[in-house]
Amino acid sequence: MSGDSLFDLEGRVAVVTGGMGQLGAELAAGLAQRGMRVALFDNASEPKPGVADLSERLADGSIRAFSVDVKERASIEKALAELVSSWGVPDLLVNNAGVDSPPDAPAEEVGPFENVPEEAFDRVMDVNVKGVLLCCQAIGGAMAAKGRGSIVNISSIYGMLSPVQELYEFRRAGGETYFKPVAYSVSKSALYNLTRYLATYWAKQGVRVNTLTLAGIWNEQPPEFVEAYSARIPIGRMAQAGEAVGPVVFLASEASSYVTGANLVVDGGWTAW
Repeated sequence: MSGDSLFDLEGRVAVVTGGMGQLGAELAAGLAQRGMRVALFDNASEPKPGVADLSERLADGSIRAFSVDVKERASIEKALAELVSSWGVPDLLVNNAGVDSPPDAPAEEVGPFENVPEEAFDRVMDVNVKGVLLCCQAIGGAMAAKGRGSIVNISSIYGMLSPVQELYEFRRAGGETYFKPVAYSVSKSALYNLTRYLATYWAKQGVRVNTLTLAGIWNEQPPEFVEAYSARIPIGRMAQAGEAVGPVVFLASEASSYVTGANLVVDGGWTAW
């Protein structure tokens, strides 16, 4: 239990979508360490290599994994019903699941904006926007009916500002035609007004809804990218996944009882210049 009751999360229940990924696993481990019971909603059955070790918590039952496709309302509702029957209605929903164009994406997907395929755009929007909306409908709706809860929508500095295409110059210098695609930025930007909408919609039901905007998290990216990216951050480095735990604890706890509809920016100063 936390030594400060403002940040006490002991005995509460959290849902972390995309919990098998790098950031999701780190958040799940951090919340469980602070006494929460954490449900991972993910379509992956095993944590990705290199993420926070969840094995002990999965074994003792303080973290449980549910197979969920966030693009499907029925899939979310099925897992939620099972979760509620054993742990009760969640106190916290962290909408962390998200996709982007992978490094080995087809050339047309990471080529000029004018030629980005509709299917590539739709794939990102389906997870990053519709997936968040559906989780908020199902899980947030259950919270509102209970009269309490906190929702944290994970966004990116690329949702606030345009991607800096010069960061990818090393790929173009290597002969590729590469641009950071538009879909990720559009999808993350959409979360700001979804947050504001739901913050006002559910305010009288005791559900707080906020956005957490993060800068890039180090994940063994190419050295050329890390160097260029870090040079644009006043703190001088990329984030570590664990540095998102504190802000989520704040938004989940009574320490943020008067915070709703806000955007908490955790970016090492990227948006300050």
